[in-house]
Amino acid sequence: MQTLEKVFHLQDAHTTVKRELIAALTTFVSLSYILFVNPNILHAAGIPKGAAFTVTALATAVGCFLMGFIANYPIALAPTLGSGAFFAYNVCVGMHISWETALAAVLVASVLFILITVFKLRELVVNAIPQDMKYAISAGIGLFIAFIGLKNGQLIVNSDSTLVTLGKFSTPAVWITLFGLILTVVLMALNVPGSIFIGMIVTAIFGMIIGQIPLPHSIISGAPSIAPTFGQAVFHIKDINTAQLWMVVLTFLLVTFFDTAGTLIGMTEQAGMVDKDGKIPRIGRAFLADSTAMVEGAVFGTAPLGTSVESSAGIAMGGRTGLTAIFVGIFFIISMIFSPLLQVIPTTVTAPALIIVGVLMASNLKKIDWEKFEIAFPAFLTVVGMPLTYSISDGLALGLIAYPITMIASKRYKEVSPMMYILFVVFIIFFLVTNL
Repeated sequence: MQTLEKVFHLQDAHTTVKRELIAALTTFVSLSYILFVNPNILHAAGIPKGAAFTVTALATAVGCFLMGFIANYPIALAPTLGSGAFFAYNVCVGMHISWETALAAVLVASVLFILITVFKLRELVVNAIPQDMKYAISAGIGLFIAFIGLKNGQLIVNSDSTLVTLGKFSTPAVWITLFGLILTVVLMALNVPGSIFIGMIVTAIFGMIIGQIPLPHSIISGAPSIAPTFGQAVFHIKDINTAQLWMVVLTFLLVTFFDTAGTLIGMTEQAGMVDKDGKIPRIGRAFLADSTAMVEGAVFGTAPLGTSVESSAGIAMGGRTGLTAIFVGIFFIISMIFSPLLQVIPTTVTAPALIIVGVLMASNLKKIDWEKFEIAFPAFLTVVGMPLTYSISDGLALGLIAYPITMIASKRYKEVSPMMYILFVVFIIFFLVTNL
C-alpha cells in the first residue's frame, strides 16, 4: 500500500485503491467492446481477426500502463474507432494500399508524434486554448458520449428522412437499455456508491434472464498469436515513398493530434485536474505516454491508439490517478483468455453508462460565458459539432476556427494568443486535407 501511495499519490487525489479498482472495472466494461469491434474493422483491411484480437488487448494494456506510470492519469489508451475506420476503409480498401504499408504509415506518424511531443508543441497548443473553450470541449465530448450511448442502446436509430429517429420499442435491445438507464438513474439519484458499475452488472444479468444475452459456451480460451502482424510496420517503412502515402501519414498525424488533445482536455476537466489558470498538470507526460503508445500499437499491428472517451465512465466512478489506468491494463491482459465471456456482453449493457456520463460532463455548459456572443458562438459550434459530425477533432476544429473570427469582430483580438491564430490556419488545412 505504501508503494502505491508513493507512486500514485492516492491521498493527494482524495481516492483509495478500492475506488480506483471500481473505476477501472467500469472503464474496462465500457471499453471492452473494442476487443471485438476493432478486430472486425482491421479484418476489413486484411489483417487476420485472431491476431487483431490479441493485438488490440495487448496494445491497449501497454497503452494504459504507459499512461498510468508516466502521467499518473486515470485515462485508458486504446485503438480509436475513427482512426481504425480511416485505416481500413479509406487507406486499405479505398486506396488499395496493403495493410502492412498502412501500418508503416501509422508508425511514421507515431514517430513524428513523439518529436512534436518532445518539443512541447502539443503542450503549447492545449495551454493556448481559452478556458471557456475547454469547458465547451468537455461538454461537447459529453454530448458525443451520450449520443454514442443512445445509438448503441438503439434508443436512437438511423432514418433516411430525418437522419435519426427514436428506436422501436418492439426491439428487445431497447428494453434492455431502458431497464439499465432507469436503474442507473435511480441509483445515481439515491447517491449509491458504484451506481454506474452496479447498473451495468444488473443489466447484463437482466438480459440473460430474459434470454436476449446468451450465456457463454465456455469461460476461458487461448489467445491467438500476434505473429502475422508483429513488426510488419517496421519491415514496410521503405514503402512510404510516394506523395499519396505521405498524405496518409499527415492525415493520421492531424486526426490523432487533435482527437487526443480534445479528449484529454475533456477527461482532465471532468476529473477536476485543471488548475485555476486553466493549465493541466503533467499534460506533457500524458502526451508522451499516448505518442509512445501509438508507436507500440503500430509495431504490434493496430491502427493508432488514442485517449479513450470511455475513460469518463471510470472517472465518474471516482478514478483520479494512474492506478485506475494500471488496473484497466491488467484487465485487458486477463481478457485475452476470457474472450468467450466478454463476447456475450452487448453494447446495450454499457449504453446507459455512456448516457449518464454524458449528462455529468454536460454540466460544464454552465461555466461558459454565454452572455458574450464572441465566446458563445464558437463554444456552441464545438459542443454541437462533436455529436453532429461524430468526431471530436471536427467539433474542436469548428470551434477553434470560429473563435479568432468572433474575437476579431468584437475588437478583442489582442486577447487571442498567437497560437490560436496559428491553430486557425492549421485547422483550415486540417479540413482541406481530411474532407476533400
